[in-house]
Amino acid sequence: MATVSLDKPTGRSMIMQIVPVMFCFFAMGFVDLVGTASNFVQRDLNLTDSQANLFPSLVFFWFLIFSVPTGMLMNRIGRKNTVLVSLVVTLLSLVVPIFGNSYGIMLVAFSLLGIGNAIMQTSLNPLVSNLISPSKLASTLTFGQFVKAIASFLAPIIIAWGAANTISTFDLGWRAIFAIYAIVCLISISALGATPIKEEKPDKASGVVECLKLLGRPFVLLCFIGIMCHVGIDVGTNTTAPKIMLERVAGIALEDAAYATVIYFICRTAGCFLGGFLLRLMSPKVFFGLSVLIMLAAMVLLFSASSMSLIYVGVGMIGFGNSNIFSVVFAQALNHAPKEQNEVSGLMIMGLFGGTVFPLAMGFASEAVGQAGAVAIMTAGVAYLLFYTLRIKKA
Repeated sequence: MATVSLDKPTGRSMIMQIVPVMFCFFAMGFVDLVGTASNFVQRDLNLTDSQANLFPSLVFFWFLIFSVPTGMLMNRIGRKNTVLVSLVVTLLSLVVPIFGNSYGIMLVAFSLLGIGNAIMQTSLNPLVSNLISPSKLASTLTFGQFVKAIASFLAPIIIAWGAANTISTFDLGWRAIFAIYAIVCLISISALGATPIKEEKPDKASGVVECLKLLGRPFVLLCFIGIMCHVGIDVGTNTTAPKIMLERVAGIALEDAAYATVIYFICRTAGCFLGGFLLRLMSPKVFFGLSVLIMLAAMVLLFSASSMSLIYVGVGMIGFGNSNIFSVVFAQALNHAPKEQNEVSGLMIMGLFGGTVFPLAMGFASEAVGQAGAVAIMTAGVAYLLFYTLRIKKA
């Protein structure tokens, strides 16, 4: 699929374009409110665990359904317009819960949030490639992930504030976060809509079969599996870290064990921030390799760690090492197929469905041999990423 090569914006022009795009990355982080919000919905509606767990599961389901079609949509209406569509869907998802918190309303809201995020992640990353040279793409995507992480961090803080300040949140309570993020989303729509961005125009729109055929290219397939491993390790760590604490630290309560997940997110955010600079100074291959080695060392540590401090160190190392894997793999995939970036983006985001595959396998392994079995599954993902390091190409 041929495209027209366009000069990248420079100087002030690039800054004026990249700032609205970074607002969109912030909006991308809204999806992470689902974890904390589902706990409050469960409490408010007296739901069972299986009913409450349906909310986070919806997010990964929509990635599987909408990623590839979004790549096709970008070929028809352009990347910027597709991002705008995702923001509108996200805005709807944030407005719906303001009018109630019934189980049906929340299912609709979280479904729309998942759909909007799937469309956004598929279209926003390749939109950045219109503004940034290939050699700087990975570092820019990493900085975007850092901006996204800020929204992820703020979500539980805003929810807790809303829950404790019913009067100042117009009786919305914890649901005030939806109103606050809806306002930010509206600002993002206005800012991006007013920003002119030149895009490559494809000769023709691809179909689903043509998109999936790209997995027949060895390097694209390697990148797809790499994304699956990254997300599997990410979701797997969040799920397993508290369980490792409960298994190996005597007398610890679940509330205290859950802080292991907080450590993960702190180190992941710090890694994204640092990676945004280091990827401009180091080759992606060297940086990626060091990140994977950090995770490998963490896995070795978690196999035998029995103290709270050592487990925190291991979990933090995974968060730091895994923080830039997505950006490098995604940039490698886009740069490998510059004429099919929209389709490749859809395939890579579909790989986020790996967030359901790894935890399932880890659950069976942990039931068989304890949490060391779950760590072993994640270690297999790290081993694949180590192999992938050898295949990374220069921009």
